[in-house]
Amino acid sequence: MKQTAIILLHCPDRQGIITDITKFITDNRGNIVYLDQYVDTIEGRLFMRIEWDLDDFLIPREKIKEYVKTMFGERYEMDFNVFFSDVKPRMALFVSKMNHCIYDILARYKTGEWNVEIPCIISNHEDLRYVAEQFNIPYYVWSINKDHSNKEEVERAEMELMQKENISFIVLARYMQIISDDMIKAYPHHIINIHHSFLPAFIGARPYDQAYERGVKIIGATSHYVTAELDAGPIIEQDVVRITHKDTPESLKIKGRDLEKIVLSRAVTKHIERKILTYKNKTVIFS
Repeated sequence: MKQTAIILLHCPDRQGIITDITKFITDNRGNIVYLDQYVDTIEGRLFMRIEWDLDDFLIPREKIKEYVKTMFGERYEMDFNVFFSDVKPRMALFVSKMNHCIYDILARYKTGEWNVEIPCIISNHEDLRYVAEQFNIPYYVWSINKDHSNKEEVERAEMELMQKENISFIVLARYMQIISDDMIKAYPHHIINIHHSFLPAFIGARPYDQAYERGVKIIGATSHYVTAELDAGPIIEQDVVRITHKDTPESLKIKGRDLEKIVLSRAVTKHIERKILTYKNKTVIFS
């Protein structure tokens, strides 16, 4: 596959931004292969993703970010990042005891559906080591005491491992622990969680039991970036499934788990493809 560069940006909207950026690329012999943009008229802000072929591009790839910053950064008050298609994101997978999400993720990884590396799986339980061994991925366990007295020590060890493995983002595949502020600050908008509910309804633990008690007619799943506020980070993907009065808490869990793995994988796909921009507590998801 051809190597491409990608710019994800947002800035105050004004006339001429898209023209200037596309002209910069084409003037330097870049062939644009993808362009998507959105203007939030309430915020007065432009969001854009642009990707171009690097084969004949005149500017060395290591200089592209510097050029974009110099030419457009201050001029347009632009917040941007530059990515390259041949640089695979490195994902750390966090799990506890449930295996439905980890199996779905690793199957997509193994079949080459995702342009990603998974150098490690981290857990607070031994239960899913057999899954990691099936896919030949190192599995690390740090048990957390019931009183959480060793949680700071555990997260420090996890952070050291992730730094060593050059991890670029984290996926919580039903990892049943609250992530500390320190880890969230180290990976801002780069920790993806799956919540077994259609947020903002039924936050916290036991959402299927809450849904059953409330008598709802649909249940859902939500994948979002993790922030310091529990289950309140920018939402990436959601979906629902219909239920009836015949459903029990157990049947809700079975239906919900099918939905969880699909919603989580959709969110991970968009992150890997560099098609998500976050602004305030919302996301712009490019097609």
